[in-house]
Amino acid sequence: MEPPPDFSDDFRCKEVCRLTKALYGLKQSPRAWFGRFTIAMKRYGYRQNDMIITGDDVEEMEQLRGNLFKEFEIKDLGKLKYFLGIEVLRSRRGIFISQRKYVLDLLAKTGLMDCKLTETPIVVNHGLQIVDGAELADRERYQHLVGKLIYLSHTRPDVAYAVGVLSQFMHRPQVDHMEAALRVVRYLKGSPGRGVLFQNHGHLDVEAYTDADWAGNPVDRRSTSGYFTLVGVKGACRLRCDNRAAISISENPVQHDRTKHVEIDRHFIKEKLDA
Repeated sequence: MEPPPDFSDDFRCKEVCRLTKALYGLKQSPRAWFGRFTIAMKRYGYRQNDMIITGDDVEEMEQLRGNLFKEFEIKDLGKLKYFLGIEVLRSRRGIFISQRKYVLDLLAKTGLMDCKLTETPIVVNHGLQIVDGAELADRERYQHLVGKLIYLSHTRPDVAYAVGVLSQFMHRPQVDHMEAALRVVRYLKGSPGRGVLFQNHGHLDVEAYTDADWAGNPVDRRSTSGYFTLVGVKGACRLRCDNRAAISISENPVQHDRTKHVEIDRHFIKEKLDA
């Protein structure tokens, strides 16, 4: 570290500072904080740290479990059933993970336990953006709700896109954004127990895809990237499309963003001027 400002003139090259406590930015700071935190928690009577052991080698898992018993005072809770809001269910078909209790708690906290259901998590062609004069009074409530939805999307890929859109407005949420977030919660009420099934068929190949649009954000004309990962899925996903609607959209010149390049140049120049 550099010497304090008041001591700069008196310090010589070979002199050093002796620290009496950890400071932010030092390599030892995280270790010092963890040690201090551990001492405090033990003084308050807490002795437990949860840990999950998983893998495909039963012998190695048992060996690790035995070594941990020798080193620490631990308690084996058996097969994993619930951890940090995620429920784990085993069957002949495979392992199913969901967050049913998490969804029900979210419905209760938002006061939407008796709400009317929605069939989709987000409106098609939603057009969400930031406009002047529509600021949300309680910004932290929106951020808290979207944060919960982000964690929920780990087992609910059907809401991942909607949550990704809502996350773009965390810095300046508005009334329309809050309504869209509550729409996701109303959608979840119709299927709180839905989750992800890892099938027990020995086929766990991983396929990943990624793509990005071109200046698709109507607010600042930034591009949006996305990714899609398949784990243990045989064959391609089935997609259904209304051919007549697709043809109409492709042939209608109104649907084409012919002025997009103008908006891109405008935002680029604006960012340079603001900088």
